[in-house]
Amino acid sequence: MTIKIQLNELTKRFTGQADPAVDALSMDIPEGEIVIFVGPSGCGKTTTMKLINRLIEPSSGRIILDDEDVTKVNPDQLRRRIGYVIQQIGLYPHMTIAENIATVPKMLGWSKKRIAERVDELLSLVSLEPRTFAHRYPKELSGGQRQRVGVARAMGGDPDVMLMDEPFGAIDPINRDRLQNEFLRIQSEIKKTIVFVTHDIDEAIKMGNRIAILGDQSRIQQYDTPESILVSPANDFVADFIGRGAALKRCDLSRVEDIELTHWPTVDESASREEARRLIQQSDKGAALVLDTQQRPRRWVGLDHLLRGGDQPLSEIGLPADAVVRPSATLGDTLNEMLTARYASAIVVDGDGAYLGVVDIESINEAVRGMRAAERKRLRDQLEPEQASGG
Repeated sequence: MTIKIQLNELTKRFTGQADPAVDALSMDIPEGEIVIFVGPSGCGKTTTMKLINRLIEPSSGRIILDDEDVTKVNPDQLRRRIGYVIQQIGLYPHMTIAENIATVPKMLGWSKKRIAERVDELLSLVSLEPRTFAHRYPKELSGGQRQRVGVARAMGGDPDVMLMDEPFGAIDPINRDRLQNEFLRIQSEIKKTIVFVTHDIDEAIKMGNRIAILGDQSRIQQYDTPESILVSPANDFVADFIGRGAALKRCDLSRVEDIELTHWPTVDESASREEARRLIQQSDKGAALVLDTQQRPRRWVGLDHLLRGGDQPLSEIGLPADAVVRPSATLGDTLNEMLTARYASAIVVDGDGAYLGVVDIESINEAVRGMRAAERKRLRDQLEPEQASGG
């Protein structure tokens, strides 16, 4: 494991305040991971994050980035190496989307050609068609679209490190889930080192490779993987902060890509009703999934739909193919989608929307059973050394 950022005894005292806002914080942040700062309001988590890129200057302590002490370097140069995303997004309203994304590359002296290519690349990465969105202004976009642009702008200069301060906090719950999943998909490709601030433990569990639960003055109560924190809270503060429902929260520790998918019969939208009927009857399922020419799911068609009169093609009968998720979706998100799905199943698609398989209730149950077994093994492994030593 390579350490990207080291915080050594980092402290911040504000004038007129008796106690420090951040008190001698030390931690290592691994390269390529999302590290979450989470804690109650006023604990100092946002202040800590802003110390890393020196938007707030530390009173004492050191910040080590790539083995270089950046505590005393030019702060503007430091910030160009670190992307920054905030809840309010902060796009420049008088600039187009392309101009917003190009802000840091222009400061870095990139050529116009390189900047244009980078803008197109980033818009595509955040699922915004460059030809459609590049020349629009922020006011012409929805809140979720503006947040995606904010992420793209933070990546403009291709920084190794990104700081994200409650980036999805102002988005409605449905779009927040989608943005979280989209960002996890992006992170699986770009593998940046990310410090992410939230007050929401569920978001922390879903998004983080590691979580730092902070108490007053940014004192670390526990810094570990989400799984370890859920299984073994370090103290009462952590246990209270996690709250009830830790078992359900563990569904956000596993992703669709971690489990074995099931498969329903699939049929091309140009196929005949008779072919669809035969496929369903040969399977143990009650319906077939109709795919278009690019293997994208379009409709669920059951025997009852096929038995009705008419000569409509498969693409026009049945029910919409709802509850669609990506491999990066958590089991918790997938379960939420399944609760309203017609066949209690979620359809899994790749980045191009092509069918990969299905997650059903049995898949979720099997994953939960596996997590329980792993938890019991960890607890046994922890107890055995204590028993051997007479503890």
